Amino acid sequence: MSEDNPIHFEVKDGIATVTLDRPARKNALSWQAMEGLTDAWERAEKDPAVRVIILTSTDCGVFCAGMDLKQTAELRAREGVDLLSKARDPMQKNMRFVTKPIIAAMTGSLMAGGMMLTLSCDLRVGLRGTKAGITEVKVGRGSPWAVPMLWMVPQPLLMELVLTGETLPIERLHDCGFINYLEDTPDQVRARATQLARTISEGAPLSVKAAKASILAAMDLGYAKGLIEANKAHAEAYASQDAIEGPRAFAEKRKPIWQGR
Repeated sequence: MSEDNPIHFEVKDGIATVTLDRPARKNALSWQAMEGLTDAWERAEKDPAVRVIILTSTDCGVFCAGMDLKQTAELRAREGVDLLSKARDPMQKNMRFVTKPIIAAMTGSLMAGGMMLTLSCDLRVGLRGTKAGITEVKVGRGSPWAVPMLWMVPQPLLMELVLTGETLPIERLHDCGFINYLEDTPDQVRARATQLARTISEGAPLSVKAAKASILAAMDLGYAKGLIEANKAHAEAYASQDAIEGPRAFAEKRKPIWQGR
């Protein structure tokens, strides 16, 4: 993969795999990579063949080292601008608006922007023996994107991450529920993510979409307003042909044939 196009996008059996391919730079986020990720989310969202997305990276011991600090320094010296100004969505905020589930297959350690990408995913599979951290305080940068993590991990743990900048054993994040599964090898990490993706893709499309939207709405709005939005999100699913097909298939002891409508 060239430096001009460091993001690989592939669709197979309803699963889009988005791969960050910069192993020589520990899969750090160059501005080209940021742009490629933004394009990938848009492409996956628009493609009706895509049911689930897996985000992973080329094996090098690091899932993503965060922002490419070397490129940042070079841009500042050459053009007098910050790397973040070169990308349309440097914090990858648009990941949160992707209606299809995103699974992080983290085949190495992750820090800074790597954590940013991970917390914007819906499910996470990690590699035992690796580390994770929000390291911005060690390089004079910031982590405003870490705020949603307050709804995902205990507050003292998040404080430790953002204040110390130290990387922690990924097992600690698994123990508190932030990581869904830990596997022993990168191939097993990808296999587990693929298994999850296949299981999700077998569900009714409108129901899966509404389920994700409901959880995110509740996270944003709290219990009372979140419940209202959850009911709105599920209205389309309840009124769909799939809502009729599901019980019928169950009664006829066969797999349902989803139409997504």
